[in-house]
Formats: sequence, structure tokens, C-alpha cells
Amino acid sequence: MNYLEITLFIVAVVGVVGLGIWKSRGEDTSGEGGADDYFLAGRGLTWWLVGFSLIAANISTEQFVGMSGSSADWLGMAIASYEWMAAVTLVVVAFWFLPKFLKAGLYTIPEFLQYRFDGVARLAMAIPAIVTLVFVTTSSVIYSGAKFVSEYYNEVPVLNSLTAMCWLIAAVAAIYVFIGGLKACAWTDLIWGAALIIGGAIVMYFAFETLTDRSPEELILTKVANSDATAADLEGAGAWERLKLLNDGVNGEAGVRNGPNGSGGKMHMVRPKEDSDIPWTALLIGLWIPNFFYWGLNQYIVQRTLGSKSVAEGQKGIVFAAALKLVVPFIVVIPGILAFNLFSKDLHESSVGKNVAAVEKATDAQVFSVDHKFVELQPELAATVLAKNKTAAGAGATIESEELTEQINGLATIAVSSGKSVVELNSYDYDSAFPVLVRNLIKPNPLISWFVLAALCGAVISSLASMLNSASTIATMDLYSKFSGVTHPPTLVKVGRGFVVIFVLLAALVAPSLDNFGSIFAYIQEFQGFISPGILAVFIFGFFSPRTPRYFGAVGIATNIIAYGAFKWLVGPWLVSNGWWYSGEIAFLDRMAICFFIVLLVGAILTLVNPLSKPVEMPVNDKIELTTSKGARAMGIVVVLVTIGLYIAFW
Repeated sequence: MNYLEITLFIVAVVGVVGLGIWKSRGEDTSGEGGADDYFLAGRGLTWWLVGFSLIAANISTEQFVGMSGSSADWLGMAIASYEWMAAVTLVVVAFWFLPKFLKAGLYTIPEFLQYRFDGVARLAMAIPAIVTLVFVTTSSVIYSGAKFVSEYYNEVPVLNSLTAMCWLIAAVAAIYVFIGGLKACAWTDLIWGAALIIGGAIVMYFAFETLTDRSPEELILTKVANSDATAADLEGAGAWERLKLLNDGVNGEAGVRNGPNGSGGKMHMVRPKEDSDIPWTALLIGLWIPNFFYWGLNQYIVQRTLGSKSVAEGQKGIVFAAALKLVVPFIVVIPGILAFNLFSKDLHESSVGKNVAAVEKATDAQVFSVDHKFVELQPELAATVLAKNKTAAGAGATIESEELTEQINGLATIAVSSGKSVVELNSYDYDSAFPVLVRNLIKPNPLISWFVLAALCGAVISSLASMLNSASTIATMDLYSKFSGVTHPPTLVKVGRGFVVIFVLLAALVAPSLDNFGSIFAYIQEFQGFISPGILAVFIFGFFSPRTPRYFGAVGIATNIIAYGAFKWLVGPWLVSNGWWYSGEIAFLDRMAICFFIVLLVGAILTLVNPLSKPVEMPVNDKIELTTSKGARAMGIVVVLVTIGLYIAFW
């Protein structure tokens, strides 16, 4: 262990957290304005605090671990759509969503549903929001932060324990938000947001430097199957050209293909419609749904914009964050692609132990699915897995194929039909892509590594603090205050702090189990499918249809949950099995789009059949300046144009 690195790292993290708590000391949480001060930073955040806070809250190790892992796998640049589409989404949120929310003087997003629809709709959004924040978002960030630290210090006792790191990170974050509230989060986000961008750029620089120095003979082994590049082509090529040769071909001939990692090019945004994660069909509608929900209706993100001192300040901050989102794929996604080119052996070694442990602790109710490379890299374990799947599928079960991979997976499919659950075994641990990059490239340089490590870990703590603050805000305002009738601000602050403790304990218990999921990023997005399409559709009616009946709020949200579950487990598999879908499964983004339109249809029918006799009137907050920023509007147009240009360049 390098003691200089550890000392500088601890000083940086403690110093920035201390700065946030110190900056929040002026907030009087024991007075009549205590709820505003604790939950919304006194409604006084300026544009630069809003902008950096949005970025730091969003870009945590959840992105660095999950998104870089997805790009190291077959998705490549396609995963960048979550970032570049978000830039356009943020511009819309700034001029469409934000003015409506600030005008109503909201504490929480579910509160809007109370005013526009009814209390049932508010609860229908609030309860799933808390569950999602605690058991999905917060737990996944704890996991990804612990994953990074445990991979980075993979030879240091305690620090290399995923479970121990989950609890340590959770404890630090809980103390931080318990004391400082949203204002402390905003000020630390200012530091961590800037540090994350710089730290990511440092990792990208070292990755390209290593790519330049690596031998062509070694690199050529990691090229995609449809690239015509040779070792001779790589010999005199620069860093960017080597990246293109390995992942896009000599003349761009390595187009995307639907298949395992390495079968097709990774430098393109648009993937085949059969793709299981981001088919091109999802770019039309499906991907916009989680984007608009996340940036416009997700309490964890929107809470810092609700704390803006004016509409103009909030709009400038949001557009600033949109511009920064355009940079993120260059410091997260591209390094993920490079991680496989440079350190595929490390990614495999990281998966070996996990696979062996998964097989050893498997119960009789579990079977295994594998990828093609697994059979080649772990043949003995593959033979063991085949035998276990044969037993689980039954004595008479057979798969007519010479390929061991197809036999294993075919038997697993048979066993699943009889109630068995599936455990995935992968040839590479893609979620370790960014930690492996940092460990190999940055760790040998302690005068730099402390900064990168502090930026990433600080972002985890800051993101967790923001999430816990948001979850406690919803629980306090939408549940406790609503049912108890208590509105005394100091009491609400005490209750909010109590919820922080409860929620962090629950999230820390769940976090270590996420190590069993193939991709943490896919895990987060899949679970959002039960919530985001319905809520987005309901808000569209809430914004633009004042005569839609009030009960549609709850009906729309419930309809989406039922429809998404049906298409995931019943209708979807039935359509695929009958050959009525264009691919082997319905991608979760396509399921989102289908459910979104179902809820819109239900809303339209109810509005036509049973419209309100009198349009709904929303409350008006006259204590905030509601004038739109012309400068932010101009910069928003620039952001949209640059996004279009990036899509053209990486089409």
C-alpha cells in the first residue's frame, strides 16, 4: 500500500466533505424555514451549483463501473446514447418541466400529482420512488463504489472485500447527509463534479498512451471479428487510429453485429433492431422515456433544480450540465472500450473466481447459462456446469448440438420451464473494466492516483448523500406529513434524518448481492421500466390536458406496472415464441415504448369518455422569479446542434 496516496486521498475526501458541512452551517434546520433549508438548500442555489451538482449526482461509479463495463462488452459506443440523448433531454427539461415545477413551489415531484390528480396518484408515485431509490439506485451506487475500491486494492485485506466496502461507504454517506442536507451536497458536488471530469480525462489520457506503446501483436488479438486490420497496420498508427483499427476496421468496415463481444464493431451508435439492449428502434422512442423520467421527474436529480433561486438560474445550470454531458462518453465509454483492448486478461481473471464461487454455492434450484468464450477459457468448469444442468433438466433432456455452449444453455432453458432459476457465468468481468484501468494505469503514479481515487470515491459519497436526501424528502413530505398531518418544519427535519438512517441500512444490506448481476447498468435500467413509462405518460397529461380525470394519475401508473410485467414475463415471451417479434427477445427499451403508448391510450380514452367539467388549476408560488433566461435558451440550441453532429460522426 502506498501511504502517500492513502494520506492525500483521505485528506481530500475529508476536506471536501468538511467544506460541504461548513457551507451548510448557515441553514437553520430548527426554525420555521428548516424544511426548506434542509431538503432544498433554502431555495437559493445558483446556476453553477445546480450544474455541477447535477453532473456529480449523475456521474458516479455507477457510470464509471456500469457504463464503461457495457462499452467494454459488445455495446461499445452505443451505450453513449444514454449521455448524448440526456444532453437534449436536459435542454427540454430546462424550458418545459422546470418552470412548471418552480411555479408550483414543489418540495417533491409526487407533490405535483397531488395538485393535478389526487392523493392516490401521489402515493402511487411516491412509494415506488422510495423503493427504487433505496433498493435499486442507492444500493447500486454503494455496490459500484465498493466494486471500484475492492478491485483497485485487490491485494489489500479488508479493502479488497466488497461487503466491507459497501458498509463503509454507506456509513460515511449517511453521516454526511444527516448533518448537512442538500446544501452540503450541492457544495461538495461542485468540487466532485469538476474533479470527476478531470479525473476521467486523466484515465483516458493514460489509456491512450498505453495503447500507443502496446505491441501490435498483442493488441491485434483483441480486434473485433469483422475488422480487416493487421499487426502491420497497427505498427505506425497513433492512439486514436489504433482504437479505430481494432474496433472499427481499416476503412470502417467493422459494422455492428448482433452477437457476443468481439463479433462486430464497437465504434457506432446505431445497433441492429435485434440487439437485446439498445436496438436502433429504441433510439426512436424507448430511450427517450428513461431519459425524460430520470432528468425531469426523478426526485434524486430534480431536487437540486427545485432548490434554484430562480427559473433563470435553474435553466442556466441545467443547460451547463447538458454541455458537460456531451463530454462524458469520451472519459467513460471510450476508456471502457480500451480496457478490453489493453487488459482483457485482467477482465477474465476477475471473472474466474466469481464463476467458481457461483458454481460452488449454487443450490439444486439453480442452473447456469454461459457465453461462448467461457467454454474456451474455463473448460473444466464448463464440464461441471454441463453435468449440473443435465441433472437439473432431467434424465431425458437432450440438446442436439456439438457446441458445448449451446448444450449448456439449451439444458438451462429446459430446466427454467420446470421452475429453476438461472445464474449467468461470464468469460469476462466487464464491470471491472474501469477499476482495472485505474489499477494498472493510475495506481503506479501516487501523485496522480490520489486525485483520481478521491474524485471517484467522493462522487460515490456525494451521490449517496443526494439519494438519501431525496428518498427521505419523499418519505417525509409525501408519506409522513401527509398521513400524520404534521407540518412543523423542525419536526419534519428530524423525521427526514431518521429516514436517512433507515434507508442507508436497507441499501447497504442489498448492495453486496448485486455482484451476482451481469451488468449493474442494465440492472438499474431494467427495473426503471416498471416505473418510468407510466409516470412520464401521466405527467404529459398533467402538463397538457387539464380536463383529464383526476383518477387517471393512479390508473396510469398501475397500468404501466401491470403492462411492463406482462410484456417481460408473459406477452413478450409468447410473441417471440410464435415468431411475431423481429428478434429473440423484446429489449427492455422496446418494452418501455410499448407500455408508454398503452398508458397514453388509456389516458386519451378516459379523457374522451369522462372529462372533468372544470379544468384543474395549479397553485402558484409568487416568492420566486419565473422569468426565462434568453442566454440559456441560446446555449441550449447549441447543445442540441452539437449532439446531432456527434451522432453523425459516430453513426
